[in-house]
Amino acid sequence: MAQALGLDFGTTNTVLALADGGADTHSISLTSSAGTADSMRTALSFMKDPQLGASALKVEAGHAAIQQFIDNPGDCRFLQSIKTFAASALFQGTIIFGKRQSFEELMEIFIRRLRHYAGENWPADVTRIIAGRPVHFAGANPDPVLAVQRYNEALTRFGFPEIHYVYEPVAAAFYFAQNLKSDATVLVADFGGGTTDYSLIRFETKAGKLTATPIGHSGVGVAGDHFDARMIDNIVAPQIGKGSHFKSFDKILEVPSNYYASFSRWNQLSIFKTSREFEDLKKLVRTALEPEKLEIFVDLIDHDEGYPLYQAVSATKMALSSAEEAPFEFAPLGRGGHRTIKRSDFESWIVEDLARIEGALDEVLEKTNTDASGIDKVFLTGGTSFVPAVRRIFTERFDRDKIETGGELLSIAHGLALIGERDDIGQWTVQ
Repeated sequence: MAQALGLDFGTTNTVLALADGGADTHSISLTSSAGTADSMRTALSFMKDPQLGASALKVEAGHAAIQQFIDNPGDCRFLQSIKTFAASALFQGTIIFGKRQSFEELMEIFIRRLRHYAGENWPADVTRIIAGRPVHFAGANPDPVLAVQRYNEALTRFGFPEIHYVYEPVAAAFYFAQNLKSDATVLVADFGGGTTDYSLIRFETKAGKLTATPIGHSGVGVAGDHFDARMIDNIVAPQIGKGSHFKSFDKILEVPSNYYASFSRWNQLSIFKTSREFEDLKKLVRTALEPEKLEIFVDLIDHDEGYPLYQAVSATKMALSSAEEAPFEFAPLGRGGHRTIKRSDFESWIVEDLARIEGALDEVLEKTNTDASGIDKVFLTGGTSFVPAVRRIFTERFDRDKIETGGELLSIAHGLALIGERDDIGQWTVQ
């Protein structure tokens, strides 16, 4: 009988896994109107539905949320990357069709939809839920205590007897360690959508049982979403008015850059659309020196082009992982939406982010007084690990035969479920 449910509530994707009472695990299969999958995009959509009543909303999550958003442009409220708000004291909720929804409510709504999609696959006998958490949450001045309080508030509503938290790279390390042939000191680098986390652990087998000694952790709120934001900032933002000017009485002023900071973050787009900032932006069109650029900006927000733009940027970024240059195609920008992007340019845009990622690696090695030669295995997980500039950080420090990848979407959830089955769970959890 399964007892432990692993929850990898990710910035980009969410996975649920069950331990089968031993060393085996399986993902919970989720079936929505968009099909069946072992993972779900961490996204929500809300739409008024007369069949449900005047005040009721049709709510979808994951791929079904994306489909509802695409099928009903302008009528649907779409949210994604909601995890990035968890540790922000500034985020007190967002208004959805006249009702304020807190982070805790959004997280609860999302998990309830996953439970609905799971149907009979949702276990009735879970005694523990083990949720992953980053070493350092994303965002400016993140408050990890607040984030865990919000997680607790949402998860408590499901009535789980026990709720535990494990660092995401620790869970990935445990999943990876199941295949170790000998004792080893393992460095795990987990590249999520919003954070990069490191965990250094010594794994040993004693009396036939895997034991682990945590050595150190570090992390930084920089990952794949930041790379996407850099691409938008350099490819798209100049075409929609960044760096342009407007006239205010007898002065010529630059269009405020904070508009573009909001635009480049997927999780902020739907909130930006309902903000006073967006209303101010629309007023600037009348006094802009290049109004056609701001008009495109306004149209992109009004017509909910954020997700299609996300797809275009992601496609280009993925292509640059295996090619020196790749096309960027985004028709709503007009002629400016058809460009060839060089990998060398992309790497120059993310140089500061790469430095912070490498700095977090330096931190865990220095704090633990560990030399690269003292690490037996390096496990890279997460889609951003495929970015050549990121991979070079590791190939330049460690022997290539020490570096392994795999389980990019599943490793954390399955590691969480396995940890949840252990009698010594307290050794692995974050207090």
